[in-house]
Amino acid sequence: MTDNSSLRHKSRPTWDTEEKSVFDKGIFFSARQALRRHASGGNILIVATVLALIVANIPGINDYYFDFWHQEVRLQLGDFNVFSHSGEPMTLLAFINDALMAIFFFSIGLEIKREVLVGELSSFRQALLPIVGAFGGMIVPVVIFYFMSRGTDYSGGAAIPMATDIAFSLGVLAMLGKRVPLSLKIFLTTLAVVDDIGGIIVIAIFYSTHIELALLGYAAILLGVLLLGSALRIKSKIFYLLIGGVIWFLFLNSGIHPTIAGVLVAFCVPATPVFAPLKYIKIIRKSIAHFSDDEPQDLVRRSILDKEQMNWLKEVESASDKVISPLQDLEDSLHPIVNYFIIPLFAFANAGIFLLDMDPVTIFEGISLAVICGLVIGKFVGILSFSWLCVKLGLAPMPAHSDWRMMSAISMLGGIGFTVSLFIATLSFDASIPHQADLLAHAKLGIVCGSLLSGVIAFLWLHMALPKGIAPDAAED
Repeated sequence: MTDNSSLRHKSRPTWDTEEKSVFDKGIFFSARQALRRHASGGNILIVATVLALIVANIPGINDYYFDFWHQEVRLQLGDFNVFSHSGEPMTLLAFINDALMAIFFFSIGLEIKREVLVGELSSFRQALLPIVGAFGGMIVPVVIFYFMSRGTDYSGGAAIPMATDIAFSLGVLAMLGKRVPLSLKIFLTTLAVVDDIGGIIVIAIFYSTHIELALLGYAAILLGVLLLGSALRIKSKIFYLLIGGVIWFLFLNSGIHPTIAGVLVAFCVPATPVFAPLKYIKIIRKSIAHFSDDEPQDLVRRSILDKEQMNWLKEVESASDKVISPLQDLEDSLHPIVNYFIIPLFAFANAGIFLLDMDPVTIFEGISLAVICGLVIGKFVGILSFSWLCVKLGLAPMPAHSDWRMMSAISMLGGIGFTVSLFIATLSFDASIPHQADLLAHAKLGIVCGSLLSGVIAFLWLHMALPKGIAPDAAED
């Protein structure tokens, strides 16, 4: 908590320079890297969204834009098409939403498992505040949307404003640099992860139809095989990815949304490495010792290694692969693919809204208004009130180096629900039905406007609330 006396000054306070050396050693390097990747991915996401809105409203080009996503996608093996749903080929849009987004949810599953094992969710007291805040941020927006949509044909979209987009929100925080305490970034990230868990549960329960029990049974057997493989310490990533692909196909045709398969497969990926760090260190030291026998001058001049040295280096390389768990390796490998390709592509394909024939008044009525109120008001009130109650009851401490002005701004930032909100909107309304396509367009408009409004307000709020200089726990970030 910042010194309250500093807040009495008319000028904006600054972080105590003597505190800059203080650093929370409990934050892992991998978590820091994930924060950076999410933040930079958020910038690309913004560009993709703006580009989609521009292209979708340029006469003569927008027709090509909308028609392009309806092209068929095929991966043919004889008469069998891997990318088929109920015997029908998937469109490019369906491929992005059902196949590529399954990879997105797979990466979320890996992140959730890591957080539970070694991250913020591994300590109940540490995780309690963002968990409680996330519950508030899911419940209140849904309640607001429900009361605003009672008796309408869009009441089924109540889950749209419940999500927080981690990439977008961390992208906003990145614009404020090291003024933002690392503890607040961790709070927001953990909150967004819990939000994702809630979104996954909602998708699994409410967006499943015409369930084929036989296909689900086959998928359950294969999940059992993956769990057995994990128990037997099978570390091959190919093993989990290949069987995971089959599970995805079974889910796709079973009636359960295929993105759920990505999460379940992720939970089966082992989190323990083949080599313990101590064994790895011994191998490294043994290998390096074989180079120390050479004269320093020889090592400087030599450009080609001898056969023995090559063998030792290959052993080091092999050991380096084995000291990293499959879970961490896959999560690290997928982060750039998901953040720099899949999510921006999803945004570019789904955020395109034809605005030229829309009445501007529609933003302030119907489903658009319900979504905006859910995101801007619901997320803010839900996250802040539940967090405040949790702290006041003594259940969890405030994030380090923060106060309630900062927490209020972070709560507003939670109203950026972009990616998962768009995803749930596409599940809520069938774009092939004219009336529902119109509802979907207005829901997307509400998501874009609500997320933009939340982001702008949160940025300005944080800009005023944060002291100048580098935050104490961000000094080494």
